[in-house]
Amino acid sequence: MAKDDAGKLTREDFDAGPRSWDEIEPGVILGNLTAATDVDWLREAKITHILTLDSCPLPRKIQLLPDITFKYIQVTDLPREDLLTYFEETYQFIKHAQDDGHKTLVHCYFGVSRSAAVVIAFIMKKYNMSFTEAFDLVKSKRRFVGPNPGFVAQLKLYQDMGFSIDNTNVQFKMYRLQLAADKVRKAKILPQTCIDLIKPDPALVTIRPEPTVYRCKRCRRIVASASNILPHTPREKQIWRHVSSKRYDKGLKVAKTSKKPVEEDENNELCDSEFCSKTYFIEPLAWMPDIVHNVEGKLNCPKCATKLGSFSWIAGSQCPCGSKIAPAFYLVPSKVDWSNVVQNVQVTV
Repeated sequence: MAKDDAGKLTREDFDAGPRSWDEIEPGVILGNLTAATDVDWLREAKITHILTLDSCPLPRKIQLLPDITFKYIQVTDLPREDLLTYFEETYQFIKHAQDDGHKTLVHCYFGVSRSAAVVIAFIMKKYNMSFTEAFDLVKSKRRFVGPNPGFVAQLKLYQDMGFSIDNTNVQFKMYRLQLAADKVRKAKILPQTCIDLIKPDPALVTIRPEPTVYRCKRCRRIVASASNILPHTPREKQIWRHVSSKRYDKGLKVAKTSKKPVEEDENNELCDSEFCSKTYFIEPLAWMPDIVHNVEGKLNCPKCATKLGSFSWIAGSQCPCGSKIAPAFYLVPSKVDWSNVVQNVQVTV
């Protein structure tokens, strides 16, 4: 990589091997960087749209080609990179071109991982296909397709969310927290782009307050609602991994005080008791002011200042059940009580 006079990344190495491309379906072509920079081929193939998923954009001479519409998403081929939040806009870019009878070249460097993941997501949404079905279809057209494990997990989560972004999905919440933690690791503060991860103070919610809440044991101040709980299972090594959202929805209902033995039902679904209640891991909340400017620290009740737990964006926390959760925002069960009756939401700070 190098930088131009404006400080933007430019590519010095364009050797992605011989031109390689495959038509996945009419109007949708998956290929490599060599194909995207081959002017003669672009004209011969009648490419009208180019979607680039790479660490730097195409050369300016390519971007200035007439009659071609470009879209660039900066992303590297690493498992922790975020493609999931771009699936909707990449779908719209490809679909609009296809509906107009045009051809889109979707490419990364080799046309194996990043661009393949985006095309698989497109096929999933367009045909309401599972990840496995869409992967097999794309691979049947381009034999060396192989999204990295992180992109595969994102595609499976995309399937669970019904081929759209569901901000209430527990696994998606966990996914976004890990992305934010990566940024905090670099900047040492929470970037403004991630501020929406901090949820409203449940003690101040006045419209449709949740009936099940967690209160400070000492002063009875509400500190979390049931939907703020991020359930985990014993000996879990990281908080975000692909698990059916239906199974985690069960965890939301019982994460508070289950005492049943761990077991599975006849359908091999996780039963309520498998979700650990030895530590309450929760979403970042507005009553936690220190989490924006600090990497780790204590969580004190905003009313009586009693220590309720701790937080750590980077190191995470070890639950007594053996799970290592990172990032972690947690309440100690002995410091809070749960209640399933909320008559009037208290406005206390």
